[in-house]
Amino acid sequence: MGDCPISSRLAGDVRSVAPERAAAEIPDDAILVLSGFGRAGYPKAVALALAESGRDLSLTVISGGSVGDEVDTALVEAGAVARRFPYQATSAARTAVNAGQIAFHDRHISRLGDEVAFGHYGTPDVALVEAVAVGDDWLVPTTSIGHTPTYVASADHLIVEVNHAQPLALQHLHDVFDRGTPPTRPPLPLSYPGERIGSPRIPFDSDKLLAVVETDRSDAPYTFRAPTRTDERIADNLATFLAREVETNPTFDDALNLQFGVGSLGNALMGAFADADFGDRVVSYYGEVIQDGLLDMLDADRLAAASAASLALSAEGQQRLFADIERYAERVVVRNADVSNNPTLIDRFGVVGVNSALEVDLYGHVNSTHVGGTHVVNGIGGSGDFTRTSTLSVIALASTAKDGTIPRIVPMVRHVDHTEHDVSVVVTEQGVADLRGCSPRERAVRLVQCAHPDFRADLDAYLDRAERGGGNIPHDLDSAFDWQRD
Repeated sequence: MGDCPISSRLAGDVRSVAPERAAAEIPDDAILVLSGFGRAGYPKAVALALAESGRDLSLTVISGGSVGDEVDTALVEAGAVARRFPYQATSAARTAVNAGQIAFHDRHISRLGDEVAFGHYGTPDVALVEAVAVGDDWLVPTTSIGHTPTYVASADHLIVEVNHAQPLALQHLHDVFDRGTPPTRPPLPLSYPGERIGSPRIPFDSDKLLAVVETDRSDAPYTFRAPTRTDERIADNLATFLAREVETNPTFDDALNLQFGVGSLGNALMGAFADADFGDRVVSYYGEVIQDGLLDMLDADRLAAASAASLALSAEGQQRLFADIERYAERVVVRNADVSNNPTLIDRFGVVGVNSALEVDLYGHVNSTHVGGTHVVNGIGGSGDFTRTSTLSVIALASTAKDGTIPRIVPMVRHVDHTEHDVSVVVTEQGVADLRGCSPRERAVRLVQCAHPDFRADLDAYLDRAERGGGNIPHDLDSAFDWQRD
């Protein structure tokens, strides 16, 4: 196949057709696997054609992560989606899931590719993939790789959207690597975050190709809110803690490898770290998404490398990257999600994983996904991969929500995504709770100090009541979810 630079969007004998013709090739009840991760690199034209077709569709839609409105709004509102995995991030999809209209279950990103390959969701009928270029038996993805290589290999058929709005130069960022399959899967030969071990191209069996569609439609960009004073205080607390940690923890004597969760808080934390002082250590990013804050760190020459599965950028961030993509390509690598989120590599690189949450309880259990324990927001994404495996696992969140009316440090979370066994440190704007080496009662005392002052007395009173029942993890179950005093 070769890895010579690609100069043509359509190579070999490939010819394009209209989106409506390609959409007609997809069965009404298809298991449809999509490229896309972090609202980047997802198919657009064929999804819209399906939504507007008027057909009675009952699709199972599987992506790598979140995708744009063309899929998770238009298809959902058309009543075309019956099942959705592993993540969604639009109001329409969230509403339909919580109403029971769409069967949904969020999954750990590191395992999803294997789950599809091994038939956990059935055999995919069609892989619908966005590319910057396609040939007779290869394609080059756009702004994300995610699980696209696995989806292409696993599906019976393939439809490719070649998007002229995405620059061909994206090929210089990509590093597609075939991990093989158990039980003979070899070790991953990646020795540092910026290393390249693969190819910019995804191969496929030419007999699978049903159709190629040409499009010219940009990704739906992220909108990152401006950092609030609370965000800045969280960032200051985290930076101060890490500056002390790297001086005492031998894991970080030579290098510091960071990961931040997707979203406005994670982006704000990345931006704040452009000014952090970590001495002469080599600082790199090894995570699942590259956001604008990482471009800030790269432009400030604070990162040796940034490795991820997706370019989850704002409109301004996309412009920055595309305008100078070859310079960024010297230090930015976009990988398959089963490499970016691989537990062995997270452990090998001694990653400091920083993720957010809806709430944390007094013993360190974390709810990242379900408001009130019942209503899903988006999904667990890759937070579980990094929380479980990072050398230092940090949960960063504001101490309150809804203008200070709802506490986010609580006696007991109503839904558990990450257990007390996986969380090392909790950071809020109120302080840092280092939970390492602490018993449950000691953890509770430290976490109260991360709560907002308005709720600390109630939390202390709860702990007093809980103590009367004893136990290793004391709880007053009668008031665990109704614990605030008037």
